[in-house]
Amino acid sequence: MTSAATDRETGTDEPNPSGALSELIREANVRGLSYRKMAARAADPDGELKLTSAYLQRLVENPPVKPPNPAQLRAIGAALGVSDSIPKRAAAEQWLEYQATELAGYGDEVRIIVAHLAGMTDLDLKRWRAMIEADERARRDGA
Repeated sequence: MTSAATDRETGTDEPNPSGALSELIREANVRGLSYRKMAARAADPDGELKLTSAYLQRLVENPPVKPPNPAQLRAIGAALGVSDSIPKRAAAEQWLEYQATELAGYGDEVRIIVAHLAGMTDLDLKRWRAMIEADERARRDGA
């Protein structure tokens, strides 16, 4: 899907490439956050990395083949004023065609189990659900 979006710094209509990270940055720009302002805030909190306005604009207009690295994603999070997890999920969706689901409040064990279940067939999921429910009944009944 391609639609025109006016660049706040250049005033030109640029195509909107499909891609979750590109769209995340583009939407911030459309809401009034210029690429220059983003770049001023785009520092990796864990290091010395700073992103330029040209890099951020390129992510929107002509995304590279390779996704940004973890430090760049942290800097993008800082630029947009959002948690690191938001640009990481968007990058995973854009470059890996992977949609992450947040399991807030659960530990790594639950996340790992859910990740394994997500790749199973419907028949396997039904079997695992029956086993989990049988275990819950046994615990409840004191077996």
